[in-house]
Amino acid sequence: MARIDLVDLAHSYMSNPASRADYALKEMTLSWEDGGAYALLGPSGCGKTTLLNIMSGLLVPSQGRVLFDGRDMTQIITEDRNIAQVFQFPVIYDTMTVRQNLEFPLRNRGVPEAEIKTRVAEIAESLHMTAELDHKARGLTADAKQKISLGRGLVRQDTAAILFDEPLTVIDPHLKWVLRRQLKDLHRRYDFTMVYVTHDQTEALTFADKVVVMYDGEVVQVGTPEELFERPAHTFVGYFIGSPGMNVLPCRVEGSTAHVGGQALDLGRGYAPPAAGAKVELGVRPEFLGLAADGQGCPVTIQAMEDVGRYKIARVTLEGHPMAVVAPESARFDGDRARLSIDPGRINLYVNDHLVEGSL
Repeated sequence: MARIDLVDLAHSYMSNPASRADYALKEMTLSWEDGGAYALLGPSGCGKTTLLNIMSGLLVPSQGRVLFDGRDMTQIITEDRNIAQVFQFPVIYDTMTVRQNLEFPLRNRGVPEAEIKTRVAEIAESLHMTAELDHKARGLTADAKQKISLGRGLVRQDTAAILFDEPLTVIDPHLKWVLRRQLKDLHRRYDFTMVYVTHDQTEALTFADKVVVMYDGEVVQVGTPEELFERPAHTFVGYFIGSPGMNVLPCRVEGSTAHVGGQALDLGRGYAPPAAGAKVELGVRPEFLGLAADGQGCPVTIQAMEDVGRYKIARVTLEGHPMAVVAPESARFDGDRARLSIDPGRINLYVNDHLVEGSL
């Protein structure tokens, strides 16, 4: 395993990029700790696969360096990086058995026969594929084939890191949970450095110890699932993490008070005046809001109530701005009028989409 550092890294697919907008990856410095389990999360086209391919050596960055344990690997070819990469669709040999597929990376490196036998048996047991070891790969289901592909990445002990590029896309939803749990167990057992690329927040948050969120070629936040949920560093993280996502409302700030239309909201801390022309917004999670038929709070209009089983999602408007509120399953309202309560400690303030800190 290895620590991987990306230093002042950026990439453009244009030969002569003229502006920041021409870069598929904007300049970044990022570290992946030895033995860490990471998810690289973001929507399609945000640069996740480009970043992964630079780490694996399939792509040379336009600028910056890629370091493995301090050694500059930027110009080193893929074969010499000791990187295992698992792709969206299974990469296996259909004419070989499961055993032969798992053995292949080891035989290519001249690993002794006894060690090959032991290692293949160990990985097959971990993936619950011992019974299929002597079956031809071509007759197996899509999820079994992807497990072989995963096993080919895991079987080598000299691997610097294992990179997963949306590996569960072709897997049936009910099997995704099983494979994701197996990957997590394998990480705990072998302490591999793993980077898991996905656009699915559930996959990212349940697999990774730390999640790297990308948006429009930038890394906008690196944090634990709890940090991403509690304190999104960028409005995109707030939108993208959570279901429903964070409510983001335009506002005007004066000291410790935010004004949304004619409503004044206590922020619980003071903020310096934003620069002239800056976009100022407040963000608050639907889970951190209260909704009551009467009493204190801001007046809102209920547009719809969605019953999702264990709770309801109230769709309301505050001063004309749509918001989602998570309400108890027992919540009942006569008419469309209600009062919205907001805990000041749960409000995040954003200037030009980036979180700003206030002072108590």
